Amino acid sequence: MKDAWIPFAAKAVPRYTSYPTAADFTTETGAADAQAWAAAAPRGEAISAYVHVPFCETLCWYCGCATSVPNGYRRVGEYVRRLIAETGLWARALEGAGGIGHLHFGGGSPNALRTDDFAALIAALRENFGINPGAEIAVELDPRTMHDGQVEALAAASVTRASLGVQTLAPDVQLAVNRMQPPEMIDRLTADLRASGIRQINMDLMYGLPYQTTQDVVDAARFAVAQGASRVSMFGYAHVPWFAKHQKAIDEAALPDLTLRLEQAEAAADEFRRAGYLAIGLDHYARGDDALTLAYWEGRLRRNFQGYTDDPHETLIGIGATSISQFREGYAQNLKDRRAWNDAVDAGRLPVERGVRLTPDDRLRARAIEQLMCWLSVDVAEVCREMGAAPGSLDDALRRAATLAAAGLCEVTGTRIRVPDAARLFLRTVAQCFDARTPAAPAQRHAKAV
Repeated sequence: MKDAWIPFAAKAVPRYTSYPTAADFTTETGAADAQAWAAAAPRGEAISAYVHVPFCETLCWYCGCATSVPNGYRRVGEYVRRLIAETGLWARALEGAGGIGHLHFGGGSPNALRTDDFAALIAALRENFGINPGAEIAVELDPRTMHDGQVEALAAASVTRASLGVQTLAPDVQLAVNRMQPPEMIDRLTADLRASGIRQINMDLMYGLPYQTTQDVVDAARFAVAQGASRVSMFGYAHVPWFAKHQKAIDEAALPDLTLRLEQAEAAADEFRRAGYLAIGLDHYARGDDALTLAYWEGRLRRNFQGYTDDPHETLIGIGATSISQFREGYAQNLKDRRAWNDAVDAGRLPVERGVRLTPDDRLRARAIEQLMCWLSVDVAEVCREMGAAPGSLDDALRRAATLAAAGLCEVTGTRIRVPDAARLFLRTVAQCFDARTPAAPAQRHAKAV
């Protein structure tokens, strides 16, 4: 890592799981737009669905997700009832959809649901949409709060992939972020999932946590490899206490500086490469037999709100408070306020609060950003031809990239921009060259680049 890159690492940059980003969503786009976009989806075409469970039994101080501790199950049970109702609302809006081809449960912690409620939710999705044979059904899990019978319930629901929140194994770091979980706990859960037939196990790890050392990060990476994780996400902790209020419980003085964060991320990358994992995009690593690796080599890799994916579907329905739906025409986000979301669902209305309608320029830039984020390389002339845009429509991005090329963060050859592997962590920085919207957004909406 070059010393000249440190100033770039400190700058706030969007994650580019979408373009335009959620910072560009406004209430000018709402439920009526989402209703029309859903109605326009091609009949018989399969869709994706994301179900948001905004509850955890305990709160981790590092978390930036939309979640809360329910203090009893009543609120969770009521929420599930409305999730089921919302699936019906979307099914009517998408009448004639060709079933769900990819289903993801995120949070929060989806295992905050009781087994009967999870089963009822799966049944509602099957009844309202249908879940296609061979569909991937992925569930995020908190190993600390798995209850008796939950693994069996996941298997009965035909879950194919489980994503375990590991983050770190260092006890002092775990204590500092309020997430105590010994490795034996994760080992047992991994074994139980595989014994039940759920063999695709993802693990989420983090660097940049308070008191975390480079050796801590290396130890966690080695643990994931030893566990045979199919796929690993290596996220940098984003300290945004103005957005995630509970992060104020973290001692800022104990956070690694930018130089150490870069060292930690690079050390983890080295461990995964030595173990034979393929580095994918910004922060994912996959084994040779994982579906993400196959998608990479076959040119089918995508990036959406769940990160890097092999999900090919053009329509993604977000179910639950704060969830985001994606259509050909634009993005639509559900109400964030839980009571408002409750009221909308109870009234039989799609609970959409805001969004953005895509312009031709948005689609052009989104395509270029996705290509760069997936492949570390993009030919802007080819993208313009593919998207039917006039030659030179992305010349502004080439000019911005030339500035970064002078620092070694990318290479510009003719109309191609390429990020060298050594600068992989700065993918978002280079992707911002294509962003015609974000410079006007407040810097505090986004975390630091590394």
